[in-house]
Amino acid sequence: MAKQQSERSRRTLIRVAIAGIPAARLPRTAAASDKMTKPQAEYRDTPNGIYSCGLCTLFVAPDGCKVVEGAISKDGWCKAFAAVD
Repeated sequence: MAKQQSERSRRTLIRVAIAGIPAARLPRTAAASDKMTKPQAEYRDTPNGIYSCGLCTLFVAPDGCKVVEGAISKDGWCKAFAAVD
């Protein structure tokens, strides 16, 4: 009976370990999708008055953004705009 119980424990441990493998990969795939799409950010290639991506703290030169996916124009604008102090 003790042998049978230890076999069950090993089986349980193996099942838990195998089930945990996909969960261990989730944070890496989730990080890739943290950015908004251009439609979600209401991005446009033209400035909003005097405000443009080139003046935003989230803009990453030459054509990136910390929160919006894809290539971004420095003359563009979106609802995540955060002015440089």
